[in-house]
Amino acid sequence: MTARLLAVPAAVVLLAGCSPVAEEPETRSQAQSTLTACPEQPDAPAQGEPLSTLSLDCPGGGTLDLARGQAVPTLVNLWGSWCPPCREEMPLLQELAASAEGKVQVVGVISKDGQPQAESFAADAEVTFPSAFDGDGQLMADLGINVLPYTYFLDATGSLVYTQVGPVASIDELRGLVAQHLGVQL
Repeated sequence: MTARLLAVPAAVVLLAGCSPVAEEPETRSQAQSTLTACPEQPDAPAQGEPLSTLSLDCPGGGTLDLARGQAVPTLVNLWGSWCPPCREEMPLLQELAASAEGKVQVVGVISKDGQPQAESFAADAEVTFPSAFDGDGQLMADLGINVLPYTYFLDATGSLVYTQVGPVASIDELRGLVAQHLGVQL
């Protein structure tokens, strides 16, 4: 009987998804960051509906302006080092980013996390794609989400074309979503 009672709260925690730990995010200077800089963006604003008008600093340098086009189709993945599904999905995103050959860009948004924790996880996971820092979770609040991961597929103009809620299970699934929603075969 006791084992059953203990299993119920554990199941509830697992089903609740990833939600952030209530920690004060730590900050570091850009010069000390091990994360990759965000790419330069075209000056022209996006046509159509942008994901957000929020602009985020990238610890590796530069900024990510979500209201501007990215010149190529882009996946924007919201992640946190505290999120187990994000940790499981990260190698798939890295594999896609490494094989995209300029056809698709992968950009992360570190959400409700401390910069040192995010940098440590990114280094351990050998993440080389750029990630912007949103320690307070402003983008999550603007989008009305409270769990991670979320991946937004943006066309080259910056217009939102698809939202993936939760992690993808395989690189084939991720490539299939890219082909279906961005029209790019990888």
